[in-house]
Amino acid sequence: MSDLERYYRVLELEPGATLDEVNQAYKDLVFVWHPDRIPKENLRLQQKAQDKLKAINEAREKLRSLKTKSQTTHNSPPPQQEKPSQKTQQPAKQNSDLSGKDYSRANLSNKDLSGRNLSYANLSGANLSDTFMHKVNLRGANLSEANLFRANLLLADLREANLRAANLIGADLSGADLRGADLTGARIRSGERLLVKLVGTNLAGAIMPDGSMYQ
Repeated sequence: MSDLERYYRVLELEPGATLDEVNQAYKDLVFVWHPDRIPKENLRLQQKAQDKLKAINEAREKLRSLKTKSQTTHNSPPPQQEKPSQKTQQPAKQNSDLSGKDYSRANLSNKDLSGRNLSYANLSGANLSDTFMHKVNLRGANLSEANLFRANLLLADLREANLRAANLIGADLSGADLRGADLTGARIRSGERLLVKLVGTNLAGAIMPDGSMYQ
């Protein structure tokens, strides 16, 4: 793999992505891997976040420099050369299709499942504490009684997911799509204090922990 291909892969982009796509991917990944989002006592993940940020910064700077130089030399590149990346912006992940797999009771704590396709997978009772699942596809997945303590589910697709009796304490569901999901009995509070991040979360039609339908 060439350095150029590696830089694109670090930013989860296909070769040929535009400068705007490079910048947006950089912002998304910095948000996901910022050390402030990771428990201070988890030294392993703190180190992983530092390494990720270093690689992300290097990739962005190298690609920006390359594209700026290219634009200066060749003026503005034909848009036809950039457009294919719009259709293939997501990284090729031949081994990331885990749809329908059975991971019931599996220990997946601290794993990086970002961008994986786990739609309709069976994760009932699985340990997903401190797991990174940024942009993961969990549509229709069975997560009943799963432990999602401090899991990162930023921008995850959880439409029609079964989250009955799941532990969501400390989970980050910012920007996630929970339309039609069933959260009956899910743990999201300690007393009156809400302990789940729900900034920008789509809860239309979701069944809330108390059994009510979100309006």
